[in-house]
Amino acid sequence: MHDPHAAAPTRHLSVPYVIFIAVGMVVGAGIFKSPALVAENAGSVWAVYGVWILGGLISLMGALCYGELSTAYPSPGGDYHFLTKAYGPSFGFSFAWARFSIINTGSIALLGFVIGDYLNLVWSLGPHGPALFALVSVVVMTLFNLRGTNGGKGADYAITSLEVIGLLALAAAAAWLVIQAIPPSTTGTGHSPDAAGIGYALVFVLLAFGGWSEMSTLSAEIKNPKNGPEQGMVQALLGSVVIITLLYLIANWALLRGLGIEGLAQSKAPAADLMARAFGPQAGIVLAIAVAAAAITSINGTIIVGARTTFAAARERTGLNWIASWDGKRGIPANAIIAQGSVSIGLVVLGATYQGFATLVDYTAPVYWAFLTASGLAVIVLRRKMPDQPRPFKVPLYPILPLAFAISSALMLWSSLNYVKVGALFGLAVVGVGIILAAITKPQK
Repeated sequence: MHDPHAAAPTRHLSVPYVIFIAVGMVVGAGIFKSPALVAENAGSVWAVYGVWILGGLISLMGALCYGELSTAYPSPGGDYHFLTKAYGPSFGFSFAWARFSIINTGSIALLGFVIGDYLNLVWSLGPHGPALFALVSVVVMTLFNLRGTNGGKGADYAITSLEVIGLLALAAAAAWLVIQAIPPSTTGTGHSPDAAGIGYALVFVLLAFGGWSEMSTLSAEIKNPKNGPEQGMVQALLGSVVIITLLYLIANWALLRGLGIEGLAQSKAPAADLMARAFGPQAGIVLAIAVAAAAITSINGTIIVGARTTFAAARERTGLNWIASWDGKRGIPANAIIAQGSVSIGLVVLGATYQGFATLVDYTAPVYWAFLTASGLAVIVLRRKMPDQPRPFKVPLYPILPLAFAISSALMLWSSLNYVKVGALFGLAVVGVGIILAAITKPQK
């Protein structure tokens, strides 16, 4: 039997590198698609800015909670590890199942549709083009990861830098329109915001922020020679959230300035539309390709992280030997990658049948927020359950801040279920399957 303690991760990752990884994963995951859906639901310009700022504050609260949890319980399993300690093996397995069948695979399919919407502007395949591009993207990236090829850190820095440059290019395009005194493409003021619309807009905002919590899987590998690795993890969590929030506010200013609230709400590929308006159609095509490349990068990172979480959970349960196998020659959990890719392909088909990107948001959001609610409360549960555990970093304003994050996450869960749609119902049904699997399989002795 494979001995999970035979090897252990070493602390070899710097704080800037982890921040770059986080920015690269998060920024490529939604900012080039979500602003249009946020504008459509928020209604007004100031409501748009408000929900993006609120999204940053909620993510910052979550980062503080994860700072305590990931430094007190460092593990390659990340939140799977501390959720298991807080609520038991069955709950931990249910989380790992949700990551495998909903959260990570849903994110991969979502990113596939981001690629599809932009590439269909360059090479139009008709109304089903986005789904076809999404399907090809998921298949190709799954096969790519089965090669077991590992890129260097220099490539990670370069790719993340390109994503940031892409967002700053939007600001440059908007600034050029200002210099040329060219008004937004639409002059309407949108519609009056309402509570339901704001709540649903916030779902899309926080989708764009999604991925910062996955940094906890690096908690056993981060180093910080000056202040210790624990403080390095906290610095990376907080620094990445602040940088991402600033980038998102800049991007939204640019899109609103160039397209107007109504033009942004109606756009299928807002970043490409803005660049085309400022610099001509060819610029829009170039950015569309750049956005697709950024999304491919995020798909790659999500496949890597997700498959390893699935492998780690499967090897601790009976009856899951196929997924729990590790390919030593290629250095990858090959079967976990295959299983994850198969589910992602199925979700692309679901999205193609029911409104693509938006349906996959409905599928992933309720489950994602349910487990983030549990993570916020885990700070309180573990302080009571394991009071003697060393905590190099403690959440400030305890227990107010963990409760505030848990409550805000619960409200996001409610918002994502407020308009119960096919995707949400399907997601909840899949969670039920995970609960059954948790009962059938048993922890390894």
